Amino acid sequence: MKKSKRGLWILGFLCVMVSGIALSNSKSRAKTVIYPTVASGEQVKESNNCVIDYSNTADGYVMVKFKKALGPTLKCVVTTGGQALNDGYKYTLSVNKYQVIPLTEGNTAYTIYLLYEVGGRYAMEMTLKVNVEMTDQFEPYLRPNQFVNYTKSTKVVKKAASITKKCKNDLAKVKKVYNYVIKNYKYDKKLAKTVKPGYVPNLNKIYKKKKGICFDYAAVMTAMLRSQGVPTKLIVGYTGNAYHAWINVYSKKKGRISKMIYFNGKKWKLMDPTFASTSKSSKSIMKYIGNGRNYKEKLSY
Repeated sequence: MKKSKRGLWILGFLCVMVSGIALSNSKSRAKTVIYPTVASGEQVKESNNCVIDYSNTADGYVMVKFKKALGPTLKCVVTTGGQALNDGYKYTLSVNKYQVIPLTEGNTAYTIYLLYEVGGRYAMEMTLKVNVEMTDQFEPYLRPNQFVNYTKSTKVVKKAASITKKCKNDLAKVKKVYNYVIKNYKYDKKLAKTVKPGYVPNLNKIYKKKKGICFDYAAVMTAMLRSQGVPTKLIVGYTGNAYHAWINVYSKKKGRISKMIYFNGKKWKLMDPTFASTSKSSKSIMKYIGNGRNYKEKLSY
C-alpha cells in the first residue's frame, strides 16, 4: 500500500475500530464534509439481473445493485487474496437500490460476488475480479457505506458539526466526539440479546434512543468523525471470546486525550468507547481496553 499524503493516523476507541489522519494546527477546522459515492457508469459489469459499477475503485469503493428480486435474500460478498467466500465481507442488498461497498483491504486484487438465496442456499449471479490502486489509503474511511450510512442531514452529523465547531485540529475533534458518545449513550442490553445476523445500524434511530450495542456505538463515532474529514476505520472482531466492534485512531505525535488515547513513543494504546461508557471508565476496564492483545481484528468498514 503506498503512503498517503494525507498523513498518519490517530488512534482511538469504541465498539468498532476507527482511524484518523495526522493533526494540523490552525484556527477552527470544523467543517462538515460528505465525500461522494456515485455509480459513474464509466466501468460497469452488467446483466439483466444485476450490476457492479467499479468506476471509483481509486476512491476506495464500488457500487452494486440487483435489478430483480431473484430470491428472498440478495448478497454481495467481497474477498481478497485466497480468502474463502464464507470469510469475506458480506452485505445484504435491496432491489433497485445501489449500495456502497467499501474496499478496505488496501491496494490489492478484489473479487466481488453477487448472490441470491434459493432453497436455503446461495446461487452465484455475477463475479468480478478487479485490481485496485487507490489514490489515498484513507479513501475507504472517509465515505458513507452500508454500515455507516449518513448524509449531511443525519442527526449525528449535525451533532458532530455542533460540538467540534471550536476545534483547532483533528485530535481535538476526536476528543469531543469520544466524550460526547461515552457520556450520552447507554448500552442496549435488550437489543444485544435479540440482535440478528445482518444487523445494520440506523444512525438516526440510535441518536433518538441514545443507546445501542457496540456496533451502534462504533457506527455513530465513525459517522461523526468521517463527516468532519477525519478518516475513520470501523472494525469488528473479538475481545476474548466475544464478538465485538471497536475504533482506533492513530497519530505520529505523542498526544493524549484525557489519558485515554495516546502514543507513548513505543506503542499505541487502544480505547474502546463501549466498555468505557458501560464501566464509567473504571481503572480495571481502562487497563483491559488499553491492552491491544485483548482485541483480534476480523473485518473493517
